[in-house]
Amino acid sequence: MVSPFTLPPTGFGPGSQPDPDGELQYMTMPSGMRTYSPHIPEAGDIAALAEALAMLAEMAAACEVVAQGAPPVSFDLAALSPAARRVMADALGQGEVSMKLRGLPAVMVQESVFAGVWMLLAADMDMVEIAPAPVLARTRAHLPHSPAVGVLARRVAGLANAPAILAELVDKSRHYQPGQMAHVVNLSLLPHTPEDLDWLAEALGEGAVTILSRGYGNCRVTACAQPHVWKVQFYNSMDTLILDTYEVCDMPEVALAAAEDLADSAIRIRDVIGAMQ
Repeated sequence: MVSPFTLPPTGFGPGSQPDPDGELQYMTMPSGMRTYSPHIPEAGDIAALAEALAMLAEMAAACEVVAQGAPPVSFDLAALSPAARRVMADALGQGEVSMKLRGLPAVMVQESVFAGVWMLLAADMDMVEIAPAPVLARTRAHLPHSPAVGVLARRVAGLANAPAILAELVDKSRHYQPGQMAHVVNLSLLPHTPEDLDWLAEALGEGAVTILSRGYGNCRVTACAQPHVWKVQFYNSMDTLILDTYEVCDMPEVALAAAEDLADSAIRIRDVIGAMQ
């Protein structure tokens, strides 16, 4: 017979006793989910409106073919008249994903409200690209802003699991083949120290691409200088880190527009065109 002294006590701890004030205190819930809402641009210039609508129609068609696997399609916004360019900016708006691409020239990327329709702005560059992700974001991603030094990173007191994690990431990086499923190392589930994180950051280096995806909270993605390795961090709407990972892949899915997103963007663009005509 089990002794009663080995059983856990009952009637103790939070929630077991009545609240003397009679009111329950609840944790603040996240809020601020960003969702798509249609926006109809205004234009008093009929010629500018027609010019912008013609390019929007081409973008809708491009979304359809890219959704079916065609290569990315680009549109030069600098070819528009200033008035049509303003209409286009109003129609495209700003979506959830933005990117900063280091290099020459440095490029700022902003996804429009239509998923997979990317606006790229730089010196002598004002364009829209229809793609799961901009080509430049892929080709520049792992160009070193700070080099990947691997095991030559400075050893400091407090290291625990970082060398083993590095060995796993470097092995997956070297053997990665395009199209493979992403290999994820979830630091949130692994024991590690602050020194581990600093050492891994130095060992893997920093690439040329930084991505912010805003939705229900934020996701911050940083390319490492080690090929195919990305640092992916999820924050809730109160900016608390809730998931900290490394991914070995072509590009993390959180930064990509899926084929379904592109097909949906074609429909939404045509809805806007119909409302503006």
